[in-house]
Amino acid sequence: MIAHVDINSAYVSFERVFDPSLEGIPVVVLSNNDGMVVAASSEAKQLGLDLGKPWFELRPVASELGLKALSSNYELYGEMSGRVMDILSRFTDTLQVYSIDEAFLKLPDEPKVLAKVGHEIRETLRQLVGVPVCVGIAPTRTLAKLANRTAKKVPTFAGVCVWPQTSPTWREQLLARLPVSEVWGIARRLERRLNAIGIFSIAELIAADPVEMRRRFNVVVMRTALELRGVPCIPAEEDRTGKKDQLIVSRSFSQKLTTETEMRQVLAVYAQQAAARLVKHSQVAGRVTAFAGTSHYVDERHHPSVLVRIPTPTSDPVVIMRAAYELLPRLVDGARWARAGIMLSDLEPAGRREVFEEFRSPHEEAGIATLIDKIQKTTGHESIGLGWAGLRPGPAWQMTRNMLSKRATTHWGELAIANAA
Repeated sequence: MIAHVDINSAYVSFERVFDPSLEGIPVVVLSNNDGMVVAASSEAKQLGLDLGKPWFELRPVASELGLKALSSNYELYGEMSGRVMDILSRFTDTLQVYSIDEAFLKLPDEPKVLAKVGHEIRETLRQLVGVPVCVGIAPTRTLAKLANRTAKKVPTFAGVCVWPQTSPTWREQLLARLPVSEVWGIARRLERRLNAIGIFSIAELIAADPVEMRRRFNVVVMRTALELRGVPCIPAEEDRTGKKDQLIVSRSFSQKLTTETEMRQVLAVYAQQAAARLVKHSQVAGRVTAFAGTSHYVDERHHPSVLVRIPTPTSDPVVIMRAAYELLPRLVDGARWARAGIMLSDLEPAGRREVFEEFRSPHEEAGIATLIDKIQKTTGHESIGLGWAGLRPGPAWQMTRNMLSKRATTHWGELAIANAA
């Protein structure tokens, strides 16, 4: 059996662990530069505050709605997610971390204890981490996701739905009522294509001929239909922490950049970050793509890019930085740049191929990327930098987070303080 565990309103739940005053009130978490809503509490959703809502539209009415807005605290969320996954690993010998707020667990097929294990998972995470979760248990990953959504939407289940133990009649009625878009992996475009051939509900997808689904669509849709029938055919994905095809470091700026010096600093910082992530996942890159862009809301738009092939795949931040600098001659004078980024591709495991001595990178051999990353994590991001990334003062274009909560689990100066009653 497969259990799917999902943290309810994860970003908001992580914030509430260290700020109990947020309980019971509408809370939204904003994207980079405090741009738009990327997470919302159930109270905020009841007010109709959907994801993607621009903050500048909500700001004037926030006080009237009793709305609390927070900047994205990525360090806190990542560390809290790690705690959740560590605890989940106690309940299984096969844990697949699917995203920052959800995971699949393999459980023994023992009907009498499945619901008990599901509730134990909920209670343990609530007690040891402080976050609420829902658990869906079923024979396949697709059904487990559906069971989790059911556990979240139907109060009777108290947060845990063991799909095979529900009433067959109830299941049939539910599947006939739910649109096919409720199925894991079926996005709006695919939903429209399914609707075009008369498949509107999940029940109709289950009844469809799997071979016909493969002929009309692809093998993924066929497997999804089979999984909904209880036939496991979507294997656990490989470790998603490693980047299989490409790695991207990109951000919108908090203010428009107009000079080559500023853009040179941007590319140096991003090259440094990209190299550190390569080393973390024991990978090297064979191609570097650097790009930049002006705002979509100006009349004269510019989106230059450059692709540089690296003779010997590497994780050397100096090599990646020099390749990214090839973008600089393509920048248009006078343009106001709103974003930039670096994409690494042709990734492969480090050490896969033998490299002749004269082609080896001294910076890679010395572990410069890892060294810089460790120093920054210990003493702050502005304490050291590679080349132009180390200029003082630090970058003024870094993303704005004016409503950032404390990084209570990763920074000594921001640790939460417990007061005795």
